[in-house]
Formats: sequence, C-alpha cells, structure tokens
Amino acid sequence: MYVILQVAGSLGLFLFGMRTMSNGMRQAAGDRLQAILSYMTGNRFVSVLTGVLLTVLVQSSSATTVMVVSFVNASLLSLTQAVGVIMGANIGTTLTGWLVATIGLDFNVAAAALPAVGLGAVLVFVRRFRRVAHGEALIGFGIIFLGLAFLRDSVPDVSEYPHLLEYLTAFTGYGHLSILLFVAVGAVLTVLVQSSSAALAITLTAAFAGWIEYPSAAAIILGENIGTTVTANLAAIGGSLSGRRAARAHLVFNVIGVAWMIAVFPVALEIVDAIMPGSPVVTEAGSSALPAHLAMFHTLFNVTNTLLCVGFVPQFVRFVDRVIPGREEERELGPYRLPIVADQIHQSPEFYLVEVRNEIAKLGALTERMFARLQRIFEADEDEADRVVQVLEREERFTDEMRDELTEFLASFSMESLSRRSAADVAAMLRVVDELESVADSCYNLALLGQRRARKRLEVDPQALPELRAYLELVSRFLVFIREHLDEQVSREEYHAARDLETQVDDGRNRLKKAARDRIQSGGNVHTELLVIDMIAHLEHIGDFALNIAQSLAPPEPPPEHSETDRSAGRKARSAKRAPFSSEAARRERR
Repeated sequence: MYVILQVAGSLGLFLFGMRTMSNGMRQAAGDRLQAILSYMTGNRFVSVLTGVLLTVLVQSSSATTVMVVSFVNASLLSLTQAVGVIMGANIGTTLTGWLVATIGLDFNVAAAALPAVGLGAVLVFVRRFRRVAHGEALIGFGIIFLGLAFLRDSVPDVSEYPHLLEYLTAFTGYGHLSILLFVAVGAVLTVLVQSSSAALAITLTAAFAGWIEYPSAAAIILGENIGTTVTANLAAIGGSLSGRRAARAHLVFNVIGVAWMIAVFPVALEIVDAIMPGSPVVTEAGSSALPAHLAMFHTLFNVTNTLLCVGFVPQFVRFVDRVIPGREEERELGPYRLPIVADQIHQSPEFYLVEVRNEIAKLGALTERMFARLQRIFEADEDEADRVVQVLEREERFTDEMRDELTEFLASFSMESLSRRSAADVAAMLRVVDELESVADSCYNLALLGQRRARKRLEVDPQALPELRAYLELVSRFLVFIREHLDEQVSREEYHAARDLETQVDDGRNRLKKAARDRIQSGGNVHTELLVIDMIAHLEHIGDFALNIAQSLAPPEPPPEHSETDRSAGRKARSAKRAPFSSEAARRERR
C-alpha cells in the first residue's frame, strides 16, 4: 500500500507540473492563443499543424480534442477541419514521451529541475521583471521532472518480486493475442488516470525498471492512443450531430491506426531499433535506451498514421457520416444550451473565449432580426401585430436564457488564470451580453406598444410616418454597425462614428417628440401621440444600449495632453486643495 501511495503521489506531482507548465505557457503566449484558432480555417495540412501547436501549448491531446468538439458544436469548425486538428493533436502529444524518455529517466533531474524552479520563483516573485507567466512555466517544468524522479524511485526493484514478474511475462508468449491484451491494458490505464501523458509516463517508467518488456510496452502505448479518445466522446454526448461526429472521428482514426500497426507490429519495432541507437534491452543497472525507443515508436506511429490519412480526409469524413447517419436540422427556438464543452476550461480558458465571442455574435444577430420585425410597427394591423408579439416573446425569452448561460459561464473564469487582455475581454463580454439582452427587451416592449396601438385602432398621423420610418432606419443602421463589430475590437475612429450615430438618434428623438407635442396642441389624438412618444423613447434607449456596446468594444481613450499652463493650473489647484481655508472667501468657495 505504501508503494502504491508513493506512485500515486509521484503521478500527482507530475500532473500538477504539467498543468502549471501549461498555464504558464498559455499566459506567456497571451493573445496568440486565440489567433491560432484562425489558422484552423485553412486547408487540411494547416489544420494538422494547428492541432500540433494546440496540443504542445495545452500539453494534453484530450484537452485539444474536447476543444475541437466544442468548436464544431459552436459551428466554428467544419468536420473536415476538425479531423485535421485531431490528427495534429496525436502528433503533438508525443512531446511528453520525449521529455520523459530523454530527460526524465536517464538523467539527474535535480540538476535541471531545481534550477528551473528557482529561476521560475525569481520571475514570479520579483514583480519588476513582469514575467510571472514565464516563471510559472519554468516552475511547472521543474515540477514535472521532480515528479518523474519520485515516480522512478517509487517503482520497486524487479528482483524483489520474481513471482509477480513471472506472472506478467506469462502473457507475452501468445503472438498477436498478447499484443491485443496489452493494447486493452493501455486503453484501460488511460481511462483510469484520465491523461494519456500520465499513462505514458507510467508505461515508460515501468519499462525502464524492467517490469514490462519492449513489445508489451509498445502495445500498451498503442492502447493509450485509443483510451485518450474516451474524454472527447463523453464530452460530445448531448452535443450537436457534427460535434458527435468529430468525437467519433477521433476514435475511428486512432482505431484504424492501431489496427494497421498491429498488423505490422514486429516490422515497426525493427524500424524503430534501426533508427534509434542503443539496445532496448534493460541492463542490470536499470539504464537502457528502451524509453527513447518507446518514444520513437509513439512518434513514428502517430506521424505515419497522420501522413497516411491526411490525404483522405474528405473520404474519412464521409465514412464518419455513414457511421453516424442523420441530418443537422434547423430547430425552432427552445431552451438555450451553451454549446461549449467546459471539461478542460481551467487548462485553456483563452480558447473558450473564441467560442463565447461566437455565441455573442449569434445573440447580436438575433437582436438585429428582432428589431427588423418592427419595421411596420407604426402601421401594422391587429393580426400582424399579434404575430410579431408572439414571435418576439419567444425570441426575448431565448435572449434571456442566452444572457443567463453566457453570464454564468463568463463569471466562472478565474481572472487570475487569464492574461490581462483576456481578463479585459471577459469584462467587456459581460457588459455586451447584458446590453444586447436590454436591446431585446426594448424590441419586445416596442412590439407590445404596437399591439396596443393596433388593438385600440389608433392611427398614426400619415404626415408623421415618413419621419418615424426614417428614425427606425437610423436605429437599424446602428444595430447593424454593432452586429458587424461584435467579433472584433472597435477602433477609435469607429467608436467616434458610433457616437455620431447615437447623437443622431438623440437629435431625432427630440425632434420627433416635439412634433408629437405640437400635434397634440393642434388637436391631434392624445392617446396616439403619447403612445408614439413612448415608442420613440424605447427606440432611443436602443441607441443608448448600442453606444454602450461600442464603448465596451473600443480601446480606452488616451489621457488628454495638457499644456504647461494646464499643468501649472493643476498644480495650483492641488496645492490650494491641500492648503487650509483661512479666508471667508475661500470657505465660501469650498462650500
């Protein structure tokens, strides 16, 4: 039991180091992380490269594939692009094997681990260096190898358990049946520890200690490639049809690769032995080239499998479509469900901001459509007004649900784990979501006012209709402007254009309200004109909400440049504020 606890603790230290290094690398990369997503829109080869980069940065192929499923659910990626990223993720995860094999097992890790932790601590605690993220990455790097050192020391000596070793070796003499058995062991091990990197570290350490023979360890590594697909497939449950297909594509891709590798298994091991120097046989001293051979086997398998399949991605996608038949139907608005798989959110929150921004763009498009239904609000008959109210009631309820889901999700982010730019983006998104929902509320209230006008047979003055329609068009242009800029930052020039639009909206409100009061004084219908004034007020509120959104998306205004006279006056004012008020005139000025 003590040995088991030692192994578990060493593995926990290893995983903690992986997470710490991943968080540090992610924050050090900063805004480049979100830019990586845009590369996915290229061809299949660019998608493979993107998968490699994502997995290297987050240090987890499972996290990458879960994100890919989320991106497909949110319609940010097509299934073809997702398959390419999944292939690249399998290549990116081989980095862990090389770190463990070349540094973690056959090297005095304390010689590199402790200096890395020390240097990282300096960068973290000495604030003037402004390199906290880089320091965390170094600390995580050091903890990884400290964990590997403890793991290596925790594995008991083979000579102390001869009967157990004989029991394990008894399963190695059945040819391909033995290979299949150890493939299953690798899959189960990865599912149990929920990390292919941790399972790989265990496998390499056990092989290094002599507990597992070379072919058996290679077969276990093949099984780990299958076990790592379980997380994404679980995450896809309840998602869109495309998301389920993306998760299943990961499973099918790895199963196909393992199948052909089992068929050529002895030849593959010979190729690895020819490429890598040294013998994979464990010596009495416990040191051998076996971990490096296994790392090469892992890399050779994933790279070869990707090269064989990348040219057939369209055919592969069609095969997955047949495996999971069905058609993605355009469903009516129902209970909103955020199409984001958040299992790995704390490992890579920046990537999820891309999906949230996409959902906010959908919310903006919905509010624009809601407003477009109000174009005949001043003249629609009762039946038309009733239909508009019914539709907008459902859409307004849907926007409430979107606001609640998005706000709760954004509030779940830990600001300390985000870069400064990403933390500012989260704060801006929270405000934008709230303002968009307020636009939807105003649209629904306008529909109710239009319904009341129609039911009471209140006819708007025909001479006022052209100006009212022009005012509707002005507010509509403002909403179109906002919708077009929801997925990007508004420049200062564009923000000034938004302020000009809001000024026009205010001026139009004042002009139209004055005209309505003039019609009342001239004997117009009081109830009609008061209702029109209420409608104009809601339209002006929409302009205010739109300006607030533009302000949230715009960079902060630079501080005004003061002249020497202004600075001198400011110094005098501050000096006067600090000085005691001795005269009556000064006391009056203070009051």
